Order: sequence, then C-alpha cells, then structure tokens
Amino acid sequence: MPRGDLFPEIGPFETGYLPLTDGHVMYWEQVGNPRGMPALFLHGGPGAGAGAVHRRFFDPSFWRVIIFDQRGAGRSRPLGSLEANTTGHLVRDIEMLRIHLGIDRWLLFGGSWGSTLALAYAQANPLRVTGCVLRGVFLGRREEVDWFLRGLGTLFPDAQAAFVSFLPERERSDVLGAYLRRLTDPDPAIHMPAARAWSIYEGSCSTLLPSPETVTSFAQDRTALGLARIEAHYFAHDLFLPDERTEGGLLGGMAGIAHIPAEIVQGRYDVICPARTAFDLAAAWPSARLTLVPDAGHSALEPGVRRALVAAVERFRTAR
Repeated sequence: MPRGDLFPEIGPFETGYLPLTDGHVMYWEQVGNPRGMPALFLHGGPGAGAGAVHRRFFDPSFWRVIIFDQRGAGRSRPLGSLEANTTGHLVRDIEMLRIHLGIDRWLLFGGSWGSTLALAYAQANPLRVTGCVLRGVFLGRREEVDWFLRGLGTLFPDAQAAFVSFLPERERSDVLGAYLRRLTDPDPAIHMPAARAWSIYEGSCSTLLPSPETVTSFAQDRTALGLARIEAHYFAHDLFLPDERTEGGLLGGMAGIAHIPAEIVQGRYDVICPARTAFDLAAAWPSARLTLVPDAGHSALEPGVRRALVAAVERFRTAR
C-alpha cells in the first residue's frame, strides 16, 4: 500500500542493549536528530516488538526518537520470557532507559498495548512526559479482554472459528487457559503452532480490509512467539494493572495526568480495540483531543490512521 504520508525510511544513529533485572536485556535504538525533541515509541502486544516502519511516524530533522523492544519481545533477550514480566517491570524499564540516555522529558507515542503502557508510565512518572499520542486505545479492562477472546467473532466469525478450533473440543470452554498452557510449554513443537494460531487470529482482524501482508507478518515465528505468549500471560493476570473494582483501573488514575496534552487517534472500525474505549479515555482526559478516522480498523498502517498519527505528532512540534 502507498505510504507517502509517512517519512522516508531511515536507520538508527545509535543502537544498544541495556541489561535489566532478572536476566532480561533490552534492545533500544535512536533515530533522527540527536539534539531533537525526545519521543519514545511504545510497541503493541504486549510482546509484538517494534519494527523499522515505526521510525517513520516522526520527522527525523526535528525528533530524537527512541524505540525499544519490551521484555521478552522482538530483539530483546530472552525472547518470549515471562520471568519478572509485568506492567510494573516495563514501567521501571522505561525509566532505566530514560536515565541511561540522559533524557529529562519525552513525548510518548503508543498504539494498542502501547497506549496502555504509555498511560501506566505517565501515571507513574507525570513529570517526565511532555505529551501523549495514542492510537487504538486499550485500557486492559476485563470486558476488553473478553471481547478479544470471544467478541471478535461478531464481525470475524471465520477468524475466531479458526482460533478456537485449533484447540481440542474438550478445552474450548477455557480458550485463554488452553492457549497459555501450550504457549508456555518448553517444546517448540507445542508452543510454536499455538503461537502462530493466536498471532494469525489477531493479524486477521487488525485491518478494515483483508491484508495478507499483515497476516504474514504476524505469522513470523519471532513475532508470533513474543506476541502470543506474552499477551496470553498478561491477559491471564488482568494486564498487571490497577484493579478495576477497587481502583478504577487506568481510568482511576487520570486525575494525575489530566493536564498533560494528548492526541488520541482511533479507527472507527477498529475491532481489536473498539472505539468505545477511546471515547471513555477522552471523556476522562480534559487535555486530550480525539480524532476518529472514519475508514479504518486497528492497524497503525491503515492509510487514514497513519496520516492522522503523523499530523498528531506534528502538532506537538510547537507544544513545548
């Protein structure tokens, strides 16, 4: 698909590996202007990892873009590790990276799970955030996880049928538990087919129109293993977020970041993270601007979504 609205392909000016806690090592890279305004890209999943195309949402003459792979994802090591892998660990990892790179404050850019992590980090470290650009908002609420596991069949019954029928019939009453058992099995002959089935399910439902290219990218072993195993792990633990009933989840912490400017970009026909969630977040965030893209699904690379994201980032050039 044409991507003229994105900035040209670019390589990093610096890369590195940062030792974390509990045996994890984080891959990170910097792109663009070494003296530019810092922006942090937060990938989705959890567990999906970042890619070269994610560098292209930012004008490299203006932004100093930091991209990293979260614990267990992408180029970080060990791939697919669930050891000490929680939202709290990821938030602390981001702070380690900020300090390591000598950055005072930065813009947060995240889609899907990346929006969740951006909110969790901002609520924990509001003085370190200049603003947020969020896409395909996911708040990690139980109803949102249930929708992913069951509700997608409303619009994608074929994809969900393939997802569920991968499991023996006797295990289909607990789809998440059955997948998690397979995904955490040490035998690749068991965990890799399950990882591909899970990841293909998500990729198949991520775009407004069928995109074989998207499905193929989700089916790659490295992407599939990190995404499926870590996502199932997080889903099984309520995304390691504040309790919805007693603390109000992430929405319960919005008062502490209400002053931070935000751009929320949402595809009208996003089935992975339906638009209701973005509306709920915007209603709780006085400083947020919501852009609803009328002809788009979930993917950041949907034509209307990527144009809206680039425009949103550009508006922050003057928001110092």
